[in-house]
Formats: sequence, C-alpha cells, structure tokens
Amino acid sequence: MGSSSWSTDAYHARQAYNASVGSSSFGYTDHVASSRPRHTWKVHDSLDPRGVTVRESRDSDAHPDSLAISVLFDVTGSMGRVPRVLQTKLPDLFGLLLRKGYVADPQIMFGAIGDATCDRAPLQVGQFESGNELEDDLGNILLEGGGGGQATESYELAMYFMARHTAMDCLDKRGRRGYLFLIGDEMAYGAVKSREVREVIGDELGENIPFPVILAELRRKFEVFYIMPTGSHYFHDDRVRGFWDTHLGQNVIYLDDLDAVSETIAVTVGLGEEAIDLQEGLEDLAEAGSGTGDVVGKALRPLSEARGSVVVSEAPDGLTGGSSGGGVDRL
Repeated sequence: MGSSSWSTDAYHARQAYNASVGSSSFGYTDHVASSRPRHTWKVHDSLDPRGVTVRESRDSDAHPDSLAISVLFDVTGSMGRVPRVLQTKLPDLFGLLLRKGYVADPQIMFGAIGDATCDRAPLQVGQFESGNELEDDLGNILLEGGGGGQATESYELAMYFMARHTAMDCLDKRGRRGYLFLIGDEMAYGAVKSREVREVIGDELGENIPFPVILAELRRKFEVFYIMPTGSHYFHDDRVRGFWDTHLGQNVIYLDDLDAVSETIAVTVGLGEEAIDLQEGLEDLAEAGSGTGDVVGKALRPLSEARGSVVVSEAPDGLTGGSSGGGVDRL
C-alpha cells in the first residue's frame, strides 16, 4: 500500500462523476442502509480489523521517506458528520502537506470508532495510502451512528489495534514516530477488554489492559492527538475534557469549527515535523485561500506554546536522532 500518488484532478473527476449519477461518496453506507435490516449491518471487508496481522506504512521507489499519519474518528451520534467533512477536505489536507513541504511522503490511514458494547461496527481500519485510494477507504466506512449514550466509546480498542497491529518504516528505519489523530467527543473506557479484542480483532489476551498502559504503549509508536470539535454532544462536558486533558495534556485540540479539521491536522503535522511555526502555518492557510486561520490558530496555540525544547530519544537498532534518525520528544 502507499505506492500511488495523490491527484486533486482525479479527486474532482470522481466527485463530478458521483454527482452526475446521483451517488454519494459513502456508497457502502448507502447500500447497507437501503438493502439490509440494521441488525445485519457489518464492517466492509476491506476495513475489518479481525484477523489483520498488520497495517503497514512502507517506503517505496515513489515514496522513499514515508511518514505514517492516522486519522480515526468517532462515527456515533453527533460525530457522524466528521468523515463527510474529511472527504470534502482531502485536497486541502494533501495540498498543505505536499505543496508546502510539511511532509515529503505522507501515507494516511482513515478509520472509524464505535462502541464495542453495542455496535455492529465498533472498529473499522483502512490502509496507509499515498494516493486517491483513500477515497475508497472513506467510501467503505459504515456510518453506523450508534453508540451507547454513556459518554464513552471504544477509543481504547482502536488504540490497542494501532499499538499492536501497525508497522511503519518511519519508525523502524528512521526512529520517527507516526501521527495518530483521534476525533471524538467522549471518553475511552477504562481498559481494553480481552473479550472485545477477541471478538473484534481476533487476538487472545490473558487479561484486560488498563487504559494508561495501552496509551503508553501506543505513544512509543505515535504522537497521539485528540481533536474535540464544537457542536459535538459532549464538547462542554467537564468529565470528558478532564479525561483527555489528564491523559494527553496539550495534545488535546479543542476545535471551534469542524470544517477546519483537515487544516488543523495538516498544520499540527507541520509543527511536529518542525517544518513551520504556527504563524507560518496560518500564513500558508491564508495563501491557500482557506478561511480557517482564526479557528486553527485558536485551536493550536496551546500546543504551539507548550512544545518547548526538543529532546532526541534513542531510535531502534542504534539509529540516532535528527531529521533522519531518532525519535523526537518535546517537553
């Protein structure tokens, strides 16, 4: 996966075709909703995590300096609009990452999170892609719109998959962590449950894994962010905010406009890669004709101010730090 390249022209051609035949960009959801009773809904085969050994982000001749960027979003309740916004903003995301030189070879994965206690599709995971195949992954996501209604969703199950079922050349070869963006408005459950892992992913665990333990494991592979957009049901809930603030600190991003999510992700990666500072990122948005600068600036200013000095950590297999070496931790 990830050997093709992004084409904005191909994206717009596909959009035009869908409009001409009256099709939506989320064909799998449309098909399932119109042809099957709800209790028979299931994850599309291409996104089913069960039995997956690993999702890979690998270098190729076309993309020799791959960087893994994962975007997993809650599709329950009020969050069901997120993938539709992301789909319309793919050109903005790739445009900033590539044209502005934030990342040489981004490989992006999309996935969806529900509630493993009650949903038919509690976890959906695409491939790391460099090109327009991302539209296929988004189109195959089941927008179930379920959830348990208890201010908790199965983010911890998604974290388990990303921690133990991904492999990335950016980390394995260059000691650089990937990026993981979770987009939601609820808390994770307190532990990864062995029963849910067995049923959804197929792994056998001897015992449950407490949330802080799986988060620590995940952060050895990814720099983890939680984006909480306004308009979501729990945006002003102190319990939810307190949960994520406690576990992720400045990596919690409160976003006043969901339509700015792609720009927020791109500028966050640019900051993390030290390709830009926040002001430069906002200038890039303005140059690109985006009207999201004020929203993105407000959302990312706490992160920008908190990043501080850079400490280079030891990389796998004796690799050292720097732009092509060890992992980067910011204090």
